[in-house]
Amino acid sequence: MNMRASKVLITGAMILSVASLGGCATKKFVRQEVGVVSARVGEHETRIGSVEKTAQDALARADAAGKLAEGKFVYSMVLSDDSMKFPPGQATLSPEAQSRLDAFSDKLKTDNKNVYVEVQGHTAGNEGGSKQTAYSLGAKRAEAVRRYLNQKGVPLNRIGTISYGADAPVAPNTDKAGREANRRVVLIVLS
Repeated sequence: MNMRASKVLITGAMILSVASLGGCATKKFVRQEVGVVSARVGEHETRIGSVEKTAQDALARADAAGKLAEGKFVYSMVLSDDSMKFPPGQATLSPEAQSRLDAFSDKLKTDNKNVYVEVQGHTAGNEGGSKQTAYSLGAKRAEAVRRYLNQKGVPLNRIGTISYGADAPVAPNTDKAGREANRRVVLIVLS
């Protein structure tokens, strides 16, 4: 029995050794896989942190821009067909329009020299055909006002122009009164 017990003991020890070797291999495999997964999680956390920081930076810039824009609008003046008398398809200033611009430039000079004027040119849309023609005419109207204001002492670097063409009507273009209202220049004063 001694021999038999010793064989059983040796067989048991061998089975135990094989089982323990298998367990070590499993632990090693698990550790490797956990390491790979942990590295990936770390990379994702880094990316998420970077995206979160970028979003916070963008929000901070937007808040700062909003604070800068607050209170910047001072007033606006609309020079429509009643005062500007823009003939259809033209960008010439009438004497009445020049008089209104004289008063406007005097107000700018007395109120505040550190303002910026945005001159917006508009058309009725049927003043020459294409959309590009309407933009061009709106730009010519705005530029005519810009040049006149500069002649009256408003520095060019404080005046910007933009043409909306027929994209921002204030009245329907279906009748004469509506078209006349849409042939206009809007002056926006910003501080």
